[in-house]
Amino acid sequence: MIEWLLRQRLVRFTAVGGTATLVQFLLLTLLVERLSVNPVLASAASFAISAGCNYWLNYRFTFASRASHWRTLPKFMLVALIGLGINTASFALLLLAFHYLIAQCLATLITLISNFTLHQYWIYREKS
Repeated sequence: MIEWLLRQRLVRFTAVGGTATLVQFLLLTLLVERLSVNPVLASAASFAISAGCNYWLNYRFTFASRASHWRTLPKFMLVALIGLGINTASFALLLLAFHYLIAQCLATLITLISNFTLHQYWIYREKS
């Protein structure tokens, strides 16, 4: 039963992450292509903006949390800041070898695993 629940949550987490990532990539492309923002700054800004979408969808859809936002939001913000650091550092390094969209794809994959683990076992964990 627990394995099934974890798999279901992973599927929903991936779908929510995909939606937030789509928002991030659309913003990234807009900032770089239309507004000529530095790609590293554009990546960081688009990650930060998409985090709000990610929080709400994970709270409601992935984890169906009943926990108070006062308890979950500060933890989420800390995880989002960690994710922002991982994403931005990875992106900046990958940008040295790849086009900015490929670098962002790879940085997103690197960030996914740490984010799921922190969401599952810290932010939305049910009290025993």
